[in-house]
Amino acid sequence: MRRVSRFVFMLGVALCAAPGFAFAKDSVTIGMVLEPPGLDPTSAPASAIGEVTQYNIFEGLTKINEDFSVTPLLAEKWDFSPDLKTLTFTLKPNVKFQDDEPFTSKDVKFSFDRFAAKDSTNKDKGFFASIESIETPDPTTVVLKFKEPSFEALFHLGMDTAVILDEKSAAGEATSPVGTGPYKLSSWTKGSSLTVDKWDGFRDAAKIPLTRATFRFISDPSAAVAAMLAGDVDAFPRFANVEALGQFKSDPRFQVLVGGTEGKTILAMNNKKKPLDDLKVRQAIAYAIDRKAIIDGAMNGLGTPIGSHLTPNDPGYIDLTGMYPHDPEKAKALLKEAGVTTPLELSLILPPPPYARQSGEIIAAELAEVGINAKIQDVEWAQWLSGVYKDKNYDLTIISHVEPLDIGIYANPNYYFQYDSPAFQAIYAKVTSAPNLEAFKAALGDAQKKIAEDSVNAFLFQLPNVTVADAKLKGLWKNAPIFVNDLSAMSWQ
Repeated sequence: MRRVSRFVFMLGVALCAAPGFAFAKDSVTIGMVLEPPGLDPTSAPASAIGEVTQYNIFEGLTKINEDFSVTPLLAEKWDFSPDLKTLTFTLKPNVKFQDDEPFTSKDVKFSFDRFAAKDSTNKDKGFFASIESIETPDPTTVVLKFKEPSFEALFHLGMDTAVILDEKSAAGEATSPVGTGPYKLSSWTKGSSLTVDKWDGFRDAAKIPLTRATFRFISDPSAAVAAMLAGDVDAFPRFANVEALGQFKSDPRFQVLVGGTEGKTILAMNNKKKPLDDLKVRQAIAYAIDRKAIIDGAMNGLGTPIGSHLTPNDPGYIDLTGMYPHDPEKAKALLKEAGVTTPLELSLILPPPPYARQSGEIIAAELAEVGINAKIQDVEWAQWLSGVYKDKNYDLTIISHVEPLDIGIYANPNYYFQYDSPAFQAIYAKVTSAPNLEAFKAALGDAQKKIAEDSVNAFLFQLPNVTVADAKLKGLWKNAPIFVNDLSAMSWQ
């Protein structure tokens, strides 16, 4: 009997070690540049939250796909009234939250009322405030009535700001998230990694290939390359070290995907802080910027120049890059007209992503050529959120706004760049009340022109979506209209 047992044991070892014989892999490790500050995407602006939680832990009524299409998720179907002011959803039946509470229309009403509340910190609060009433005639029906036609509603409802929360657990979502998605939080080692495990109670659990996913937080570009080469990380979406792509492209163990994102990378300016409250000073900064030099130097040539707050992927996009061509002499003249004594001392706050840090070095040199001394301050993400986003204690900063069609942030005078323009607000009202696609595009065109004319920020480039991954991992997005890692779509070949 011992000999038989030993033979079986040795045979098992031999089979596992034999070339071509391996057990199917059912987990994945994903690299991320930024660690999320919390796990509730409805109360904090960091895109890293959605990269971990959206479609994995939390779900919304609709789903935004890689091709920008919108399909049902927690909703089974919907019906839009001809005037685009009433949107009726039929919800999927027999859906549960991860705490075994049933998902019903009341959860939708609770969530959307919460997101529109006076004390809400939801970054899409304006959209939820545009809902006049929410009716729940039965557990699987939700009727949204908007104050004005809402052409973009289905898209807004697919963003991470619109995921549905369970009222019993809503207050603790930042650290103990409870959603309806296929994965549950397993562990979170701050500063290192976060792990989610497949939830067996998910309505379609049998269709989910991966049982576990670990997100590793690696902000250093060189460390990201080392982790990929060592096999410690299986995929790195939003891969930051673009200068290292050549070695991955030439190595058959890896795949390299380069697509587009909704990331509008900008040199943001504090419009209420002197002397940046002067249009001529902001225009001078715009003329001082050489977009091509920034894209070549900071992004290894990857990136498309933009002249306002939309990307070429967006409906209604217009190319305004010619409004402020690189013209240092024009910049100097505008500073002189504004009565600015040079050198002008300004702060330039740079968060951790390499696109910001590397672009910042180039921009500081370009500004120095026209008499602006931009003093660089490297900060961590939490510092950026508290100092720049919340307290507005900055002159200049570089950030990529990755939310799709988010030009409405310019209608909020309390947003961190503090642009207060009744004229723009009137234009944006036409965007949100557009009765059809053509009117929507026309209003978006006017909105782009207005913020470019007012030089609210210096618009730099569309952030590329660069992913380096194991060649055998399938289901990764090439293009990223939103920043997510849809684990349910991933599998091993």
